[in-house]
Parts: sequence; structure tokens; C-alpha cells
Amino acid sequence: MFKRKTQVNALPQLGELELSVMDALWLAPGQGAKDIHAALPRQQRSSLSTVQSTLERLFRKGLLTRTKQGHAYLYHPKLERSELMGRLIGGVIKQLHNGSLEPILSSFVDFADRMDDNTLDQLEQLIHQRRLQRLEQQEESDHD
Repeated sequence: MFKRKTQVNALPQLGELELSVMDALWLAPGQGAKDIHAALPRQQRSSLSTVQSTLERLFRKGLLTRTKQGHAYLYHPKLERSELMGRLIGGVIKQLHNGSLEPILSSFVDFADRMDDNTLDQLEQLIHQRRLQRLEQQEESDHD
């Protein structure tokens, strides 16, 4: 059985339109609803009022900031794409974590196995960089 964690600090679930809006803002921050509406892929394009509602929801979820310009708001993502991704993945791991890291690591390795060799090389390089950063931080804290 999976341990159910409370949802108090978990990030909210994001729908397909919300993710598309975030994507448009990561590509070009500081847009208004009309610009974002026009930038959405044709198959995801909803009405302007739906996009405005989506922006308001993302703002209330704490994922966007906004500034008033005339009668409209300009929106900016609060988090970089990689930060949001890390938090979402971390939230899933916290919800499904049962005390052992083995199933999580095994699932990640299974997912990574479907990637091309260049992506796996990048993953190895990122792991190596993180280990070096951790060593540097440990050395700095040992000197303090």
C-alpha cells in the first residue's frame, strides 16, 4: 500500500491548458491574455475568456505574477520550467514514497532506459556535476 501524504504543501495539479499557458509564458514572459491566447497551439486554443480564467487560476495557485498595464494584466512565471518540473516530480515522489527509494530509482532508470544515448550521457554528466557540487559544499562547510 502507498502512504498517503497530506496535500497541504503539495503543488496543485496542472491541466493541459494551464501547462500550455505556462509554456507560452516561459517562451515569452510579460504577455497579456490576448497574446497568450494567440500563441496557444490551434488544437488547444480556447476562448479568450477561458484563457483569462486559466491565467487567474495560475495566479491564485502562486505560479504567476502579474502587473497591471492599462486595463489588462501582463503575466510572468514565478518559477522556471525546471523548478516547476522538479517540484511536480518531488510532489509525486512524496505522495507515492513508502520509505524505500528503490522503487523510485528503479522507475526512473526504467524511464531513462527509453531515452537516446545523448540524453543518457547528459544525465550522467548532470549526476557527476551534482556530486562535485556536493563535495564542494561539504568542503566549504568543513572550513567554516
